[in-house]
Amino acid sequence: MRHLSTRKMKLLNLSLLIHLCSLLLVSTQPTDQPPFSCDSTDPLTKSYKFCKTTLPINRRVEDLVSRLTLDEKISQLINTAAAIPRLGIPGYEWWSEALHGVAFVANISQGIRFNGTIRSATSFPQVILTAASFDPYLWYRIGQAKVKLDLDILSFSLCDYDQAIGIEARGVYNAGQARGMTFWTPNINIFRDPRWGRGQETPGEDPLVTGKYAVSFVRGIQGDSFEGGKLGESLQVSACCKHFTAYDLDNWKGINRFVFDANVTLQDLADTYQPPFQSCIEKGKASGVMCAYNRINGVPNCADYNLLSKTARGQWGFNGYITSDCDAVSIIYDEQGYVKEPEDAVADVLTAGMDLDCGEYLKNYTGSAIEKKKVAVSDIDRALHNLFSIRMRLGLFNGNPAKQPFGNIGSDQVCSQEHLNLALEAARNGIVLLKNDNRLLPLAKTEITSLAVIGPNANSSETLVGNYAGPPCNPVTPLQGLQSYVKFINYHPGCSTVNCSSDLTDEAMKIVKGTDQVVLVMGLDQTQEREAHDRVDLVLPGHQQKLVTSIASAANKPVILVLLCGGPVDITFAKNDQNIGSIIWAGYPGEAGGRALAEIIFGDHNPGGRLPITWYPQNLTKIPMTDMRMRPEPSSGYPGRTYRFYQGLKVFEFGYGLSYTNYSYEFLPLTKDKVYLNNQSSDKIALGYKSVSEMGTELCEKSKLPVTVRVQNNGEMDGKHAVLLFVRQAKTGNERPIKQLVGFNNVDLKAGEKAEIKLELSPCEHLSSAEGDGQMVVDEGSYFLSIGDKESEITVVFSEDTSDAAASKLMILPRILIFFYIYSFIHSFLCILF
Repeated sequence: MRHLSTRKMKLLNLSLLIHLCSLLLVSTQPTDQPPFSCDSTDPLTKSYKFCKTTLPINRRVEDLVSRLTLDEKISQLINTAAAIPRLGIPGYEWWSEALHGVAFVANISQGIRFNGTIRSATSFPQVILTAASFDPYLWYRIGQAKVKLDLDILSFSLCDYDQAIGIEARGVYNAGQARGMTFWTPNINIFRDPRWGRGQETPGEDPLVTGKYAVSFVRGIQGDSFEGGKLGESLQVSACCKHFTAYDLDNWKGINRFVFDANVTLQDLADTYQPPFQSCIEKGKASGVMCAYNRINGVPNCADYNLLSKTARGQWGFNGYITSDCDAVSIIYDEQGYVKEPEDAVADVLTAGMDLDCGEYLKNYTGSAIEKKKVAVSDIDRALHNLFSIRMRLGLFNGNPAKQPFGNIGSDQVCSQEHLNLALEAARNGIVLLKNDNRLLPLAKTEITSLAVIGPNANSSETLVGNYAGPPCNPVTPLQGLQSYVKFINYHPGCSTVNCSSDLTDEAMKIVKGTDQVVLVMGLDQTQEREAHDRVDLVLPGHQQKLVTSIASAANKPVILVLLCGGPVDITFAKNDQNIGSIIWAGYPGEAGGRALAEIIFGDHNPGGRLPITWYPQNLTKIPMTDMRMRPEPSSGYPGRTYRFYQGLKVFEFGYGLSYTNYSYEFLPLTKDKVYLNNQSSDKIALGYKSVSEMGTELCEKSKLPVTVRVQNNGEMDGKHAVLLFVRQAKTGNERPIKQLVGFNNVDLKAGEKAEIKLELSPCEHLSSAEGDGQMVVDEGSYFLSIGDKESEITVVFSEDTSDAAASKLMILPRILIFFYIYSFIHSFLCILF
């Protein structure tokens, strides 16, 4: 027995030696080999249950976690998860970015590198511009391409079309240039305040738009179908909806996001800040959520059990991992002073339901927190279960990725022509025409032989891509785009930089005379708005306004003003200046932005974008950015925020956008103009409203009704048009929205063509608003649906729908009469006989 035991030990040691040698080979293999676990060439792989792909992921994860020592467990709780050589598990980097293309941030440890065969990735428009298309299918397929997957290795149902950013991310991983496949995107915070430096990353100010963007983007990047429901366990890549929640201040007048305590009402949380995250989780099936730096009513987001466990996991059914924003755990003690010692911060976030620390705090203090009995090992095991489940869903524990689903997505799928074409389409469809006096645009190609192009953003490829971007494949600046249409172009930056502290107006004026047309390309860049930097003004920086007005007054004819910026700018001066004939907002349009802009200016594309955020006047800056209230307070002069509540002056409204053609609308008759919402008695009926939760799912589903709108292109140019359906209550006030968007869709119409657009109205969702306690309710009474200048009235009624019952009674009466006549006839006949 002793001899046998010794022999077994020798075999075990030999096996372990082979295993370690295989790891050494993996560590020294070429960079084109992606990291993975459960290598079939490793003799120990067969002994690990966590490597058996036939087992449910839950059981595989249980087996893996049970094999880890406490130190190994703690090493997995941070974004740069350590390798576990004895189990053949390589290190993993949780932090990667893909906001509008696979991204790379210099000098920061992230999962993506562009230092191998792949040196760039398709750069799509910044999210705020993509949102301006109001096109969910575009959001889903941003850079979408048809990928030929090896059907022999597919073990699950996969949609034919997948989202391009997800494809390019897989391509980078398969090329050995990624240490992780978890991407911390999308940013779905509400763009509440126009000064917010990160508003450019979001889909705008509307909860419905933001929620639909989240669902479409997440379904696409993770590999689901557009309609959802086909994802299964396998993930193309993992998406992470951030920043949970009510995060929209970075650094304003010395108040930073690390210490900011956002005072948010339950009412505003319920109908503004939370709905996008609920949609992202319930409908998008996001596999990740990031908790934000800030506190909400005194409680740090990452330490809020009600937020992370009760709401996200309990009420919304979240099934994934929750990460902190980077160093958000450390600031709970170090900067916010919320707890007495570091171990308390660790205990609070783990018991709240957070799983991963982007930082080192959990690595440094979890051990001592256990020793002090502030943290239970079971809390760590729960976190590890969530973390390893995601890595397994990504296929990283299934052996060689080349033999797995998505394994044949090669480097040729990165910066493919199909992706570049769609980046161009996205830029075209997002750009918004704000002014076009006397139909200055489009310019006639045959009549324009010379251009003066002026402005600090005219020839900056860096400005095109905004923030959180990777190196673009082939950027085209506005100047370069215009050069493809006009042979003779004179260019001058007008300012040395975007801040325009010292303008060069006199020099720029020299190139204006004698040219057929002037195009000014002005606006902002990342020196003016970015992460950790909010604006304090809404006007153009420095001397830009002076440059614009001077050039416009000196030009032979009205000029064209192009604005590159994420957040809105108060350009009231340009809106009212007759020397400025046209204004275009191009956001940060991505690498194809210059070409898209030139196509619009010269009429090869008809603009159809609409603003996803209100453009406010400069005097809004009198309101502290720290005031989180959405609803107005007339008694104090507080005007409210976003188009749903704001009662002040506007430069341009949410949803505003011009076209080179014009459209008309017609509501087709509704199937019913009364919505009956009565399923049981309620104390609140007497108050004129009913709770959505009280009505129940069955009644809410039954009450849905189709809304059909006929749209006609009455102009002479084909166009793509976004149809926006709003609703407003007949009785305003009572802290209800002035109006709110309840549906939208896109339609391509040739000149003179008409089409019918079908939308769905869900009264429980679209006609509801929040009470002070956060309860969603529907008011009884009249509502008006509106598209453009057309309206259609519907009425919400809490009494029973008696129309069917009345009809039934009318049907019963003739039957009773017939029976009576028959009975009388028989009775009379019998009397005669007898």
